[in-house]
Amino acid sequence: MKKLGVLLARELRSYFYSPIAYIVLVFFLLVSGVDFYFQIGYMNQRPVQYSVQEAFFNSIFFWFAFILIFPLITMRLFSEEFKLGTIEPLMTAPVRDWQVVLSKFFGALIFYVILWLPTLFYFAIFEKITHQPAGNSVGAYWGSYLMLLLLGMFYLSVGCLASVLTKNQIIAAIISFCAITLLFFLGLVQFILTEVSAEMRQSLGYFSSIEHMGTFSRGVIDTRPIVLYVSMTIVMLSLTYQAFQSRKWRL
Repeated sequence: MKKLGVLLARELRSYFYSPIAYIVLVFFLLVSGVDFYFQIGYMNQRPVQYSVQEAFFNSIFFWFAFILIFPLITMRLFSEEFKLGTIEPLMTAPVRDWQVVLSKFFGALIFYVILWLPTLFYFAIFEKITHQPAGNSVGAYWGSYLMLLLLGMFYLSVGCLASVLTKNQIIAAIISFCAITLLFFLGLVQFILTEVSAEMRQSLGYFSSIEHMGTFSRGVIDTRPIVLYVSMTIVMLSLTYQAFQSRKWRL
């Protein structure tokens, strides 16, 4: 565990010593701040049946920024190491391959969590100014951020796999973006195809990130998405580990 901690600290330093971390942070805070502002403006114009917190986590602006941040976070994880040749000293160090993979994954996950921390202040400031709750319940906040964590784990693991497949960061970003976009829109097929059976519609809904976020943001915690995203994260990390070992022996 000590070696894993050292590798994890190395990954976190690499994030904040590079400009990409601050570019992603500024971009994300800008888009999420604009989203929060427009949601409040829209709700001030007409009565709605949902809370500010639900509106924030289920808007087009939210999903636009959400999908884009994963390729930016993960594109350099392995690709940059292979391109610069820094992966060779790392592979000859007394560390195991799974420790390298997990350190990169958890480093990206910690940075991802840091991105979302400022959004807590949005709701706190709103409640302080308006003296109105931004969410319907405490469970709605827990549900929203739990789903953010689950989706983030899964999509970051997809990005890790894309990054280990190539030396080019741009190609890694394109691969992860296309894969994540396809996975995201898979859940929307149920709304596009009208001539499908109820069983097929229910099966497609099981993979719908939008539907999962809508459910969790209302404070309804369903264990099925939890099992789905944790399982798929483990699968993606296992594939990343196998791909990393394969590239290691080809160097």
